[in-house]
Amino acid sequence: MQNSEALTLTFALLAAAGDLTRRIDEGVVARGFEVRPVHGFAFTRLAPDGATVTDLAVHLGVTKQAASQLVDELVRKGYVERRPHPEDARARLVVLTERGWACTRAAEEAAAEAVEEWARLLGGEGEMRALRDQLLRIAPYGPIRPAW
Repeated sequence: MQNSEALTLTFALLAAAGDLTRRIDEGVVARGFEVRPVHGFAFTRLAPDGATVTDLAVHLGVTKQAASQLVDELVRKGYVERRPHPEDARARLVVLTERGWACTRAAEEAAAEAVEEWARLLGGEGEMRALRDQLLRIAPYGPIRPAW
């Protein structure tokens, strides 16, 4: 692959990721939730069993202080709560509240709508599954971080 082809592919992947993030964000906001894309990236780490602020900081690629400020904001908005950590008395576990889970479900619905449109553009669900499988071979379940 020539450099120009690699750059074109790079731009296409980044544009697709940006478009998907925007569409999920718009879908979540349209469903009545007051969040930003970074909140969704945090929710992916907090679901299903919660995480410490340190775990969240590592996942997001930010300082512990920045992750703590994000958690404070999510607590104020009612999306997460802090609980005693079941294994470490010094740590607190950050978990999604029912409102946080509802927001997560709204994001899943918005993502499904966006992906359905992509499937139509690509020629059907089979093409979409093939694309998904190829992308998973390249980036299998790595941390999903916002593009700061």
